[in-house]
Amino acid sequence: MASTSTLDTVWAPRALSLLRIVSAYLFVQHATAKLFHVPHVAMFDAVTPTSFMGLVGLFELVFGLLVLVGAFTRIAAFLLSGQMAVAYFMAHAPQGHVLSPMLNQGEGAVLYCFIFLLLAAAGGGAWSVDAARRR
Repeated sequence: MASTSTLDTVWAPRALSLLRIVSAYLFVQHATAKLFHVPHVAMFDAVTPTSFMGLVGLFELVFGLLVLVGAFTRIAAFLLSGQMAVAYFMAHAPQGHVLSPMLNQGEGAVLYCFIFLLLAAAGGGAWSVDAARRR
């Protein structure tokens, strides 16, 4: 079995990278659904690039792609964490059940908020542009 030291120094940064890549990939799909209607989400049919949701989609696309490749991860993830906190309180909390995101369909926003907050604190991990620049 691997030692705790090996887990901490070798595998934890790689696992962090996997969390970053998968989370950002899934997040970027929200942006492409808003901007390009791919994948198609009916509630985004009326979104135009200059509408509020279109600008949100552009923000998500730019910073989501930065997080995906691990470039400027800390600042991009911090901004996305804040965006997801605002999204939760603007879109989900008004539906009621502020302390129960499961009941107001806000689980995704809360999870993205805290995943991005972790990435803002920890960085992009071993497999990132940020890590390659440090070498």
